[in-house]
Amino acid sequence: MSTIVRRLVLTIAFFVAIGAVPVGESLATACPNCKAANETDSLKPRAYMYSILFMIGMPAMIFTGFSLSFWQMSRKAKREHHLAAEETAAGQLSESLSDRFSQ
Repeated sequence: MSTIVRRLVLTIAFFVAIGAVPVGESLATACPNCKAANETDSLKPRAYMYSILFMIGMPAMIFTGFSLSFWQMSRKAKREHHLAAEETAAGQLSESLSDRFSQ
């Protein structure tokens, strides 16, 4: 990997990490109706918690999916490049051998 690409990737990763850190602490409160509804039913707070956890985990799952697909595509491209190079080398070798034996 060239140093320019590596530096660009590290810079992007740095700014993403800085953006992920909350700047100030804030207290999140629910509206009064939501709070009252969650206090009366024992299953709603748990369902609400699981929906939040699902939403928090979704970006990581999407990022992992894209990362795996790009990794597989790069492996496939590298494999095809090596096969093309081997075929070119084999073709040049067979041409040089046929020229040598035909003389």
